[in-house]
Amino acid sequence: MQYIGTLIKVLRNPYYSLLAALIAGFIFSMAVWLPSFQLIWIVSQTASLSELSSLLWSLYGAIGSNFSLVSAIYTILIAILFGMNIALLTYYIRKMRGGTSSLRGTGLSSIGGLVSGIFGIGCAACGTFIFTSVLTLFGVGGILAYLPFGGEEFGFLGVGLLLYSLYTLTKKITDPLVCPI
Repeated sequence: MQYIGTLIKVLRNPYYSLLAALIAGFIFSMAVWLPSFQLIWIVSQTASLSELSSLLWSLYGAIGSNFSLVSAIYTILIAILFGMNIALLTYYIRKMRGGTSSLRGTGLSSIGGLVSGIFGIGCAACGTFIFTSVLTLFGVGGILAYLPFGGEEFGFLGVGLLLYSLYTLTKKITDPLVCPI
């Protein structure tokens, strides 16, 4: 419970809440726009800035139509949790003022959560499109069919790793900076 209080204390600071919101918005935007990257690229070649902006804005509706309910929920959760992770990590680094020796494990689990979450991003029609594309290069795309959730496990893993990273960051912020005996 004290760790949730630490999280709330950090995110009440406008600087850290703005940082978390900006990072979460960026991650969410990339998750929604990435499946339509070729369309965005083609339109950007000939369209005006207002037309491109209109297209990008309209693609946010894809979260309700191109993603299953489960994948939409964990995509949103990954974006929010990653934004909170970056804000907490920034707070922790500023608090430590250069003592980064204990950041390695926390930073790696945060990045691991994002990477796993990115592999889990997908839509209802094509499944986890990044992971499928990578596996298809090696001829093992059919493996996803044998997974119980068709590859959405990577999204669940991403959320779990990001939650673990939040827990360890808040624990390091809350706990005293002494060696346990």
